[in-house]
Amino acid sequence: MKDKLEARNPKPETGGRRRVLILGAAGRDFHNFNVFFRNKPEYEVVAFTATQIPDIENRQYPPELAGKLYPQGIPILPEAGFPALIKQYGIDVVVFAYSDVRFEYLMDKGSTALACGADYWLMGGKSTMVKSSKPVIAVCAVRTGAGKSQTTRRVAEVLKELGKRICVVRHPMPYGNLVEQEVQRYDTVEDMVRHKCTIEEREEYELHINQGTTVFAGVDYEKILRTAEKEFDVVLWDGGNNDLSFYVPDLHIVVADPLRPGNENSYYPGASVFRSADVIVINKMDSATPEQIAAIKESARKYNPDATLVEANSALAVMSGNEADIRGKRVLVVEDGPTTTHGEMGYGAGLVAAKRFGAGEIIDPRPFAVGSIHRAYDKYSHLKEILPALGYGETQIRELEETINQASADLVVTATPIDITRILKVNKPMVRIGYALKELSSPDLKDIITRFVSQRNA
Repeated sequence: MKDKLEARNPKPETGGRRRVLILGAAGRDFHNFNVFFRNKPEYEVVAFTATQIPDIENRQYPPELAGKLYPQGIPILPEAGFPALIKQYGIDVVVFAYSDVRFEYLMDKGSTALACGADYWLMGGKSTMVKSSKPVIAVCAVRTGAGKSQTTRRVAEVLKELGKRICVVRHPMPYGNLVEQEVQRYDTVEDMVRHKCTIEEREEYELHINQGTTVFAGVDYEKILRTAEKEFDVVLWDGGNNDLSFYVPDLHIVVADPLRPGNENSYYPGASVFRSADVIVINKMDSATPEQIAAIKESARKYNPDATLVEANSALAVMSGNEADIRGKRVLVVEDGPTTTHGEMGYGAGLVAAKRFGAGEIIDPRPFAVGSIHRAYDKYSHLKEILPALGYGETQIRELEETINQASADLVVTATPIDITRILKVNKPMVRIGYALKELSSPDLKDIITRFVSQRNA
């Protein structure tokens, strides 16, 4: 066995450093490197790999961010070839560092790494969470699309009512120039233009900005935190992709989705955030069945019995246009991208609204899709009645625009959180739909946060 492993995984001279390969998606991977590996001479991070997001591989983690141990920077390679990379570079440790994946997927990667002779690491909070000098409220979720963003906005609203100066620090989405994106601050919509934000970034920032909340994001999250601490009373972590918080939370709120019961126990690392939460928000009560809601409550009782449960609805809201405009029309539905792609939801607020408000026909967008939008339907075969608002770069944004404009619809119903007319020239009238969190139970989030602020004297 020993000879077989050595044949697969020959050891180059490494000066005693353990050679590390980090599997990522331009977010958690960079954070784990920055806070754990960057300044430790006993490790050598040979490469990152990239997946989930298109066109983020075949670039470099730059030397300006990588530190003195990496004067040439670190290559970012496609994940598809990672078993060969283990052999080629004599990798000792493979670190899995992205999120919103099934347990089976997670351990498929792990089994491959182990078969190639490497250790397989999942990194927890003690190794990766940064401690703040200010109170941190972290809002996470068991899955993409559970309703975390509306929950974060509700928490921000309560904190402002209590007179607190707050900022939101958003889970990373650095898909461009990493040096320029090291620390990003957004106070206005114009800041999103200046930072060349993708549609996905805009979906997470715009509604916060519209509410007058400063948003931070970027690459180096310790630098981001130290910047935020100088000005704000409370730091609000707005998590993404059901990931763990990057900061040590003083209050940890996690959103569960009863429309996907069981996911809170079968997705990584959503199962971990579910089990570590101080507060579990059971969202979408108005859409779920009693059996689905009971399943979430049973999971909470079994795995996190000390958590406070908050029951809530996701209330549909017409943000622009008029619901009467939908009745009888041939409607193209545009939904939030990540929720419906790797979040695996076949619909969102847009389709719910189109049906509730009497659309005459829901147009199948697939015959009109072009380029990468067309390829997305091959990859995400569960999508049939909706168009995901994909826009990770200028080319994809233009392909989304073309897909919408050539669709044979009378009206576009869009439920992406942003006003897409800021970046697309759409040739059809549009109705924008959103969600707002409406708590039903007691204590509600206002009660919980008011008590937290009082106890912390925040």
